[in-house]
Amino acid sequence: MEPLGLRAVGSHCSLSEMDDLDLTRALDKPRLKIERKRSFDERSMSELSAGYGRHDGVHDSPRGRSVLDTPLSSARNCFEPHPMMAEAWEALRRSMVFFRGHPVGTLAAVDNTTDEVLNYDQVFVRDFVPSALAFLMNGESDIVKHFLLKTLQLQDSEKRVDRFKFGKGVMPASFKILVKPPSDEWPLLTQGSGGLFFSVLTKSTGDLTLSETPECQKGIKLILSLCLAEVFDTFPTLLCADGCSMIDRRMGVYGYPIEIQALFYMALRCALSMLKPDGDGREYKTEEYSHTAVTRFNVMPDSIPDWVFDFMPLRGGYFVGNVGPAHMDFRWFALGNCVSILSSLATPDQSMAIMDLLEHRWAELVGEMPLKICYPCLEGHEWRIITGCDPKNTRWSYHNGGSWPVLLWQLTAACIKTGRPQIARRAVDLIESRLHRDCWPEYYDGKLGRSVGKQARKYQTWSIAGYLVAKMLLEDPSHIGMISLEEDKLMKPVIKRSASWPQL
Repeated sequence: MEPLGLRAVGSHCSLSEMDDLDLTRALDKPRLKIERKRSFDERSMSELSAGYGRHDGVHDSPRGRSVLDTPLSSARNCFEPHPMMAEAWEALRRSMVFFRGHPVGTLAAVDNTTDEVLNYDQVFVRDFVPSALAFLMNGESDIVKHFLLKTLQLQDSEKRVDRFKFGKGVMPASFKILVKPPSDEWPLLTQGSGGLFFSVLTKSTGDLTLSETPECQKGIKLILSLCLAEVFDTFPTLLCADGCSMIDRRMGVYGYPIEIQALFYMALRCALSMLKPDGDGREYKTEEYSHTAVTRFNVMPDSIPDWVFDFMPLRGGYFVGNVGPAHMDFRWFALGNCVSILSSLATPDQSMAIMDLLEHRWAELVGEMPLKICYPCLEGHEWRIITGCDPKNTRWSYHNGGSWPVLLWQLTAACIKTGRPQIARRAVDLIESRLHRDCWPEYYDGKLGRSVGKQARKYQTWSIAGYLVAKMLLEDPSHIGMISLEEDKLMKPVIKRSASWPQL
């Protein structure tokens, strides 16, 4: 039966109740072919592409699929693809969601081993990013463009939680296809970082006919109006509550977490490249700290935890998890540091230092299953106070130091950009040794990531897509241009490092 409605989680109505905007007209316009820039050392490109060629007798079809209906990434290269690739593509296609005959996203998980659906039967903006990149790298852009156009349509709808109305422009975090949309249903809003991912993903398509549509231009401006609104704050960054990042439960990640700031920076740069001048000339203002302050954040040396001194190698560094007045979270967060590299928030030297640390602390940060979401974990009294004794976030589990296979694609992209693909290959080998045998779980538990997560969903779509993206990046490193920004030297301030402390 064809689904009749598309519901935004956080939207007051379904698509079937809204005026059907003819957004799909953007897909009918002539498409511009944009050459992507490579934002990594050309020497690494020659190393990765050495010996890569096409299979004899196999040619890509004009529609972006080979004549044998194998993924493009497999047909492009001369080496035999890993058997997991075919299984991963099959699982990814099973998760596809259709609305009125068009693919509009992928479900969070398709786990037939449990009757508990929870919210894994929804299309999440954040979770769809690796799926979108996999399809784009495989020459299948329609699902990505339909997804972006439908989220724009949902962004324009009214969103409520109980009697509270959200500000105009809030991007839906997720939506769900309804076969029979109920008239009295009031959906709930979940994670709220969808808008930042929308801007980045729109640029990843490389299609100006999409980004220059009035609907897309309006959507990006609405996102900026929310993120850059004048508030009573002293930072040019994005203030966040606990649980609003990839770590969406209480874990003490509030204030200015590196994950959100790096993503915010990347989204701003993507928006800057896509927005057309409209003569509005609006400026967004914020306060800044004085550059003459000796200890501008009022962070005392005694607040540095003991583990940092043992964790830091002689060569290497990382962006700390959070910085605020009299508060510094020294935990290492995988996503924030990887996005810092991809967005060029990190300088080339800082990017190399992040990779140096990862190699030196492989056992702690990677272990037997890539990649730790954060390090170290919270435990004991600290865990009880910060998490409220969260039974899901026990030590070395889930968000509290668990290992998440989806982070493989960000790690691989960062490795390629820094010219160190051998690190990514090592991580991929670990993934291929067991991920498919474990039925593509959402996360792993344990200090080394040895056990499948105690509440991990099987056949998690972003675990599947993350593996595919990592493999395609290694097979064809030119794909890095979809998800990496070149350093903007005009925007980079001169950074002076202290000689008395390792780079953090």
